Amino acid sequence: MVNPRYALVAYVRNAVGEFVEGLRRELHPDCPHLPAHLTILPPRRLHGSELAALESLEEICSRVRPFEVELGDVESFIPATPTVFIRVGDGSRRMRDLHDQLSQDALAAAEEWPYMPHLTIIKITSQDLAHQAEIIARDRWAQFGGGRHIPVTELTFVREREENQWIDLAGLPLGRSLVKG
Repeated sequence: MVNPRYALVAYVRNAVGEFVEGLRRELHPDCPHLPAHLTILPPRRLHGSELAALESLEEICSRVRPFEVELGDVESFIPATPTVFIRVGDGSRRMRDLHDQLSQDALAAAEEWPYMPHLTIIKITSQDLAHQAEIIARDRWAQFGGGRHIPVTELTFVREREENQWIDLAGLPLGRSLVKG
């Protein structure tokens, strides 16, 4: 892909992540099944090299202490976009601060939408389908018996290979350097 887009995510590898991935498969079986994740930096083009972006990310992430977020209610971005998500409640300020710290230099970008911490359940083709998915997702989320806390200890720098297909480039642990001094 010429001039690919990049993003920074925190994968959700616990019961919540499994719940979201299963719900996504149920609601839209034909949709590419991306792993459940919190987006820290939404997709963007780089201003500079991939290496420069990675070095900047590593330096900033090494100074950020791991934290936890708590998920709130199921909502949607309708009418702006037919996307259903779970809003981040406690911890959303930490995510916004991290987004602002990282969105600079090679990773600076004018965001298409105001940044709002969330866990996407599904982005679908129409508002009608999104409304239906939101109703089902709210019901299922209300019945979910697991914890709603997500530890954010590592971020992953990803590159778009094709539309809606992303590859992991590097894991970035929070609070420590990858390079031994």
